[in-house]
Amino acid sequence: MVANPLKPRNFARRQAGMTTIGMIILVSFIGLFAFAGIRLTPIYLNYMKVTGVVAGVHDEFDGTNATSIEIRKSIARRFDIESVGEIDAKDVKVKKVDGGFEVAATYSHKAPFIANVSFVVDFDKRVIVRR
Repeated sequence: MVANPLKPRNFARRQAGMTTIGMIILVSFIGLFAFAGIRLTPIYLNYMKVTGVVAGVHDEFDGTNATSIEIRKSIARRFDIESVGEIDAKDVKVKKVDGGFEVAATYSHKAPFIANVSFVVDFDKRVIVRR
């Protein structure tokens, strides 16, 4: 069968796939999000350590009539064991409230991304240790 030279070809049906430029753009977007994930993962892993410490203090002292000094010592010990970075045990606030103590780990973590673009992540973990 010979194609009719007077009939225009239907190019839209025959074209399929991505161009090289389309592939480069797609790979660059995927790479950008993957790099952001790589930069943010250690920050959130450190936050998980902090929440584990605060939750552990709550589990250990809730309802035991503990003092703020005992709570602070436990926080410092747990921070050393867990190798928590970016925040020190002295930065965790232990404040007396009605019926016990509020343990609050509040901090910000700044991570560089690309050139002068950075991520700033704010964390706030609080528990009430009842007397």
